[in-house]
Parts: sequence; structure tokens; C-alpha cells
Amino acid sequence: MKTKLRNLYERLPVIRDLLSIKAELNHRWPYDRLMATSSAVQAIESIKAGNQRYRDPRRLLVHGAQYFSQNFEDGMIAEIFRRIGTTTRTFLEIGVGNGSENNTASLLSAGWSGCWIEGDADCVRFIESQLLKMPKTSKRLNVRQTFVSPDNIVGFLSEMGVPEEVDLFSLDIDLNTYHIWAALKGFRPRVVVVEYNAAFPPGLEWIHPYSEQGGWDYTQKFGASLKAFELLGRKFGYSLVGCDITGINAFFVREDLMDGHFDAPHTAENHHEPPRYSLTHRYAHPSVFFVENGAD
Repeated sequence: MKTKLRNLYERLPVIRDLLSIKAELNHRWPYDRLMATSSAVQAIESIKAGNQRYRDPRRLLVHGAQYFSQNFEDGMIAEIFRRIGTTTRTFLEIGVGNGSENNTASLLSAGWSGCWIEGDADCVRFIESQLLKMPKTSKRLNVRQTFVSPDNIVGFLSEMGVPEEVDLFSLDIDLNTYHIWAALKGFRPRVVVVEYNAAFPPGLEWIHPYSEQGGWDYTQKFGASLKAFELLGRKFGYSLVGCDITGINAFFVREDLMDGHFDAPHTAENHHEPPRYSLTHRYAHPSVFFVENGAD
């Protein structure tokens, strides 16, 4: 009975037209995606060609590459550790999505260990379902679902057993990113990556008030300006060493590890990149939860 009703339904002229449009869109999607990516690649190459800033090997911008990350963070993170070395090869990332496209998935696939914290319960369930298929990886990754706040973050990291020093700390929770880092006074990662608000000029210190709801309204009212993060990092003993070309992530290295490895001055005025969000595209095949490395 259901099959007959469905056949009748799909023979209605308006439904046939809608199904035809859907089929055409599904057919075109890969080509549209390739065109959008191609346009982004051309735009980035044009930006780089017109300014020595994007060809200077001391700047992290030159070393951007995308494996699992969204905005060339993978290559920039790898270059930082090429310069300063690694110790425990451990990480903490807060705001990981479903695990298929973030700043530490590449490190995890390379044998690193660490912790992922994500507020979205569906994302965490997906990560856990994938880890059930990857017994070796699951031993190296501690995943927790929670909404972090300045009041709970220190106790939560202690409960998870996160050490005071990890090699990499990545933080991207949109509205309250600044306030979470500001609450971690005793936390001493060697490298910190945070999302900054590139809409504000490099010399302006601007911080969005803390919001208990934590909901971003998709306007430029979120997080904090790069100058605000520069000053916070300096207060905690970190130097700003670069930003990605899309104007999304800022990279900090602990001052005792700097040793002249990075382009100076370590200021927002030197390293700020404007918002180029339209250049955020997947440059390889569509992202998936990483495949367990048989070399582990």
C-alpha cells in the first residue's frame, strides 16, 4: 500500500519537477564544489603573488597546509614544532566538532595523544562511534562532552587528567574563546592556537562580554580582537607568532621557547590577517573522520 501511494505521489507533476531539480543539484554539487575550491585557490595565489609578506619563509603563512584542518593550520602547526621541537606529543583541543576537521586530528593520526572537548552531544556520539572501530587510536584519545566556562574549565581539565604542560592547546568556541583562555592561568602549553575576530583592526583591543548562553548569532560580535589576544598571551608569557591567511586562527608560542625562531615584532600590527572567510574551502577530498594509522 505504501509503495503504491509513493508511486502516485511521485507521479504528481509538481513532485516530478522537484525530484528532477533535486537530481540535477545532486549531480552538479561535486562540480560546483570543485569550481568554488578552484576560485579560492586562485584568489589565495593572487594574494600571495602580490605581497612579499606571503613569501617570507620566517612567517608561518608560507607553511600553511590542509590535511584535516579547515584553514591551513596543519602546516603552520607542523612548522612551529619543526622550529621548537616536541616533548610529550600531547594536545588538548576544545571545540573539535565531529572530529573530522579540526586542528589536532592530523596530530592524532600521526601518533600523538590527547583530549578532545566538545559541547555538541551528537558530535561526541559520532566520535565515540568511530573510535569503537579504532582500538589503537581510542587508547590515545580522551573525549568528553561538556560546555566549558571560566568557572568549570580548571576543575574539568584536572578531572580529565590533562597535564599543566601539553605540546599544543587549541581553542575555538566562538563567543567565549577569550574568556576560557583567560581562566587558565596555571595552564602552560608550549603552543596555543585560538580563533580571533579579524573584523577588528589590529591596533584595537576588543573583547565580547562573557555570555553564559554561549550562543553565537553569526555576526561579527564574537570572541576578541587579535590585539586583545596578543595582550592576554603576553600576560601569560606567550608571544604571537602568526595568523592563518583566512584571518581565523592566531598562533602563540611560550616565550621561553621563542629563541628568535619567529618573525618579529610579535604584535597584532605585524601578524594580523583580515577576514577572508570566503577562502575557507576543502582543498582535498571531502573530510571524514581520520583512518587509523597502520604504522602505530
